[in-house]
Amino acid sequence: MSKGRLEAFSDGVLAIIITIMVLELKVPEGNSWQSLKPLIPKFLAYLFSFLYIGIYWNNHHHLFQAVKKINGKILWANLHLLFWLSLMPFATDWIGETHFAKNPVATYGFGLVLCAIAYNILENTIAKYEDENSKLKQAIASRFKENVSIVLYVSGIIISFIYPYIAVVFYYTVAVLWLIPDKRIEKTLNEN
Repeated sequence: MSKGRLEAFSDGVLAIIITIMVLELKVPEGNSWQSLKPLIPKFLAYLFSFLYIGIYWNNHHHLFQAVKKINGKILWANLHLLFWLSLMPFATDWIGETHFAKNPVATYGFGLVLCAIAYNILENTIAKYEDENSKLKQAIASRFKENVSIVLYVSGIIISFIYPYIAVVFYYTVAVLWLIPDKRIEKTLNEN
């Protein structure tokens, strides 16, 4: 089965997610710089979530550049990932509206955990479909960044009920880990 439609659909869904998030940024009522001040939490929430969606798009793109063929299980695993990512605008709006209150920050972290798990499921599903000598399969065998990410997300969720701003630091520490595309896959692409 060709992977082209999966990639095009995923790109479209991610573009829509970003569009929905930016539409939640409303124009202020006043015309002074001061009238922008109440929008700062919403803008920061948008900025952080845009970064996350960009990281997922980038890594998804790299992953599928190395994939030769797909099957129905991969289609469903990809759709599972897109489902959790599609909830990002809700969580983004909630943390922005509440100025990063504890329950919204915990919910945001929970969404991040579910996105990370869904991405891991997608990688595992692809790895199972690849043949035994697959360089991609070897490249994604090490799960260090994935495991560290989930630990930091869960830690952030736990701490969000006491110090929500520290939880946000945990969440965005993970983003910094993933800003550079997955070198394991880039190396695989360069070898092919």
